[in-house]
Amino acid sequence: MIHHHIDLGSVLRGTVCSLYSNLVTRPTGAAVRTEIERCIAELGGRTMTVIDFSQVTLLDFSCADEIVAKLMLAACADSASPSAVDGYFLFLGLGDRHLDAVEAVLERHRLGIVAVIDGTAVLIGDVDAPSRAVWEALRDAGPCDACALASALHASADEVTEALDALARRRLVVHVGATYAVIGAFGPSPAPGVAA
Repeated sequence: MIHHHIDLGSVLRGTVCSLYSNLVTRPTGAAVRTEIERCIAELGGRTMTVIDFSQVTLLDFSCADEIVAKLMLAACADSASPSAVDGYFLFLGLGDRHLDAVEAVLERHRLGIVAVIDGTAVLIGDVDAPSRAVWEALRDAGPCDACALASALHASADEVTEALDALARRRLVVHVGATYAVIGAFGPSPAPGVAA
């Protein structure tokens, strides 16, 4: 898996204005998303992209929709196509000034994302309680197969496998061989505080 880091503040300043740190207006969000998509397409193969909001002062709903929701919608849709870029996303630097907009667009599109908040990977968005419990157990256990996770959860292997596969289709879990892991757990650590 190819890991890379995209600082949205740098992308914003490079595509819109060198002194700008606000992600507002749909055209601004579309320009930033297009640049991210270009970077991912150049890498090809299975990618894990860290999207870092640390340098973004303000995020409105239209930019959250253009960047977060549309990247996730494309990644989830592409998962069924063998010729598509195999992309996963981990979101860093999301604070209170971003979360209202991000949560609203994720709920509207019925999406979830993996974000690192206070050094811990968490799910944000539309994820039901049983799926969230499986995801959190996997995060805490580390990369493992469905049988091992089912044993830890005292649940049936078939139910846990079904939940993990659904999470993988939603790009909230990576599936490699018989092993599942939360986003960011395979390969080099994409950011401080994220388990490798």
